[in-house]
Amino acid sequence: MGFKQAVSDSSLFTRGNGNDFIALLVYVDDVILASPNLSQVQQIKSHLDKVFHIKDLGPLKFFLGLEIGRNSKGICMSQRKYTLELLEETGFLQCKPVKTPMVTSVKFSRHIGNKLEDATQYRKLLGKLLYLTITRPDISYAIQQLSQFLDCPTDIHLQAAHRVLRYLKAALGQGLFFSAASSLQLKGFTNSDWAACPDTRRSITGFCFFLDTTLVSWKSKKQVTISRSSSEVEYRALAATACELQWLIYVLQDLGIIVNSPAILYCDSKLAIAIAENPVFHERTKHIEIDCHLVREKLQQQVLKLLHVDTSNQLADVFTKPHAPTTLHNFISKLGLHNMYTPACGGGGVSTDSSSAATPDPTHQN
Repeated sequence: MGFKQAVSDSSLFTRGNGNDFIALLVYVDDVILASPNLSQVQQIKSHLDKVFHIKDLGPLKFFLGLEIGRNSKGICMSQRKYTLELLEETGFLQCKPVKTPMVTSVKFSRHIGNKLEDATQYRKLLGKLLYLTITRPDISYAIQQLSQFLDCPTDIHLQAAHRVLRYLKAALGQGLFFSAASSLQLKGFTNSDWAACPDTRRSITGFCFFLDTTLVSWKSKKQVTISRSSSEVEYRALAATACELQWLIYVLQDLGIIVNSPAILYCDSKLAIAIAENPVFHERTKHIEIDCHLVREKLQQQVLKLLHVDTSNQLADVFTKPHAPTTLHNFISKLGLHNMYTPACGGGGVSTDSSSAATPDPTHQN
């Protein structure tokens, strides 16, 4: 039918441009179609139905456990029904909520607690929580930490996973809001936590990207090598963030959007910024030369622009360490997460039934 497979994502197919642009996203036998031209959408659905006998579910409301609410101001995406089912399955539907997914004073290790006789329950729970991070970036760091112990979980790790469930109970409908008024300016935050893992002394990389004010990408991950200094850690995080930025640019290009201005990348390490801008390698940086070349190349190509940000405004910090309730909720509000089921959002009566036409107002920031 003339579709072209995207370079950035093999599941994405696009065709045309302008008002005739259409995107088709496929996952096994589930398909999403998006286009400003509804007659094109209907034509493609008719063709697919002749070949595969598809079931047309109408306007997008549910997709692979994701719930979508839409109006003229934007799109809200959450996993409330999925979360409720998870809480019911694990027996935490009537639990007492907590304000944070992790306790700030705890450092997880392989050597704390008593090893579980059967790790199946823990592994299943972590797998389901991992899927929940699609719309809940606020639990990304906690899940990243707990995922390190899938081979040998202890009762302490299981208790920590149960705390995440209690945190989810506090805001079941929390999710992402994609504003229809967002500009096409990419902004990113990158941060790290040096030698955070007590078992391996490896560091944590955290980053997040916004399309104007809309959160579109984030990650919390342990680095693959041990770093000898905090500046090296920051720079490795910067390199990983630069790679993600390049991928996001490819995604936008596949969607017919050309990014003309450099993305702004905020980093709270002046030394890492100096290394990126300084072409001279010396004793302290020669072992990270490859990463230096990567980031510097993106700087010279004007793909990105580095700016320093104060640690208190470093939004990627929420992906590198646990936080107290006040700090965590401050970060959540800045990340733009919304709970579209709260009455303040106009969603107090939103139904989870796919036949419901209710679309809550997602503009209130929770």
